[in-house]
Amino acid sequence: MEDLKPIIAKNIIDLRRAADITQAQLAEKLNYSDKAVSKWERGEAIPGITTLKEIADLFGVTVDYLISAEHETENQIKREFSERQRRNHLIITLLSTTIVWLVATIIYVIISLSTEFRLSKAWLVFVFAVPVSCVITLVFNSIWGKKKRNFLIISLLLWTVLISFCLVLFLSLQKAYFWLVLAIGIPSQIMILLSSGLKFRRNRDK
Repeated sequence: MEDLKPIIAKNIIDLRRAADITQAQLAEKLNYSDKAVSKWERGEAIPGITTLKEIADLFGVTVDYLISAEHETENQIKREFSERQRRNHLIITLLSTTIVWLVATIIYVIISLSTEFRLSKAWLVFVFAVPVSCVITLVFNSIWGKKKRNFLIISLLLWTVLISFCLVLFLSLQKAYFWLVLAIGIPSQIMILLSSGLKFRRNRDK
C-alpha cells in the first residue's frame, strides 16, 4: 500500500493540472478540504476507495488508471478532457436554447386556447424566440467558445431583432414602409464588422 502513495499522488497531480483546476477546486468537487487533497498529492495519505472512484469519474478515467504507474500521456488526457468539456458545453447551450422554445410554445398554447386571442398573432412568440436564442448562444460562446464567433452571433442577433420588429410594425400598423426599419441594420452591421476586425488585429499584435 505504501508504494501506491507516490503513484496515486502523481496521477492526481497530473489529472488536476491537465484539467487546469486548483487543489481547492478539486477539494470542493469532492466535498473534501484542500488540506486533504494536498496530503494526497504529497503522498502522505491515500483517498478511500469511494473517493478514488469519485476522482476517476470526475476526470473520466478508471480507478486502475489512478493506481497505475504507466498509462496515457498528459497530452492525451488533456485532449480527451477538453473534448468532453466541449461536448458538455454544447449540450448545455442546446438545452438552454431548447428551454426558450419550450417557454415560447407554452405561451403560444396559452394564448391560442384563450377565446379572446384565438386566431390572433400568437405565432409572434416564436419570432421573438429567435433573438432570445441568439442572446443565450452569445452568452455561452463568450464564456466557453471562441470569441471570434461572437461577431457572427451578434450579427444574427441584430437582424433577427430588426426583422421581429418589422413584423410587429407591419401587423399592427399595416404600413408599407415598415421595411425601412431594416435600414438601421446596415450601419450597425458595418460597426460590428469593424469592431470585430479591430479585435482580431489586437490578437495578432499580441
